[in-house]
Amino acid sequence: MLVGHEQWLRRDDFVAEFIEVVPALTDGTPMAFVDWSRVAARLKRGRLACSSGESQVLRLCASLAEGVPVDLADALTSLDAPTVVLVADAVLRAGGCAEAALSARDGGAR
Repeated sequence: MLVGHEQWLRRDDFVAEFIEVVPALTDGTPMAFVDWSRVAARLKRGRLACSSGESQVLRLCASLAEGVPVDLADALTSLDAPTVVLVADAVLRAGGCAEAALSARDGGAR
């Protein structure tokens, strides 16, 4: 969802403060990690400049990644249709339904 949304990973301030890149233990391939607890704390304190839709994307990501509580009714009502599709895709994947996620993204064509 974070990658598909595209906004946050283009912000140098977000990347510098909340993303850590480390080499994988097995082969050294770079792996990126988001500190979702810090993101959620900054959002809660109102210390992350962004629109309401952008903040809800982060809240939803933090919820899926770390179990940070989120009010779905509040989060979903401020999102545009393409972003809601990203959320639905992420929820289906998190629930182990990758095929359903692909079908939903393609408009049920599968």
